[in-house]
Amino acid sequence: MPSPILILPGYLNSDSDHWQSHWERDHPEYRRVQQRDWDAPVRAEWVAALDAAIAAAEAPPVLVAHSLGCVTIAHWAAAHARPIRGALLVAPADIEQPEFAALFATFAPVPLAPLPFPSILVASANDTYCSFARSEQFATAWGSRFVTLGLAGHINADAGYGPWPQGQRLLAELQR
Repeated sequence: MPSPILILPGYLNSDSDHWQSHWERDHPEYRRVQQRDWDAPVRAEWVAALDAAIAAAEAPPVLVAHSLGCVTIAHWAAAHARPIRGALLVAPADIEQPEFAALFATFAPVPLAPLPFPSILVASANDTYCSFARSEQFATAWGSRFVTLGLAGHINADAGYGPWPQGQRLLAELQR
């Protein structure tokens, strides 16, 4: 049985042109982890929604996160022990930056413990939501394989990442 795929968007959700939304349209079996409020995120709610989705999965899932979704996974892993097949962590948000501190206060600090499952962290050298050095720090702390895309912005629709076949290949690695 193939692993279920759970999609974890970040703050404000992923719009219809975002690679996560493309992947869901191409693969109706993928499931988006829904949040009560995408505009005013609360860590406890986001982590609980993720835990409920994992508990409902028929097999250990692969998690596919973008931005604040990556931080949500780190918090989930620090508090829960359900089996996970792997995680694709794309453009993690550095919610500890001063300009984000108020909006994401419940998510700080970002856990820096190793994730207890395989993971790949994909970063950009010019992401306005997370410096390259901070992305490297997250990858090292979480035990993730670090993949860089060069100058790829926040690796979202605004940066030109629609279907994103390279990301699909990275996901396939975690599914093996």
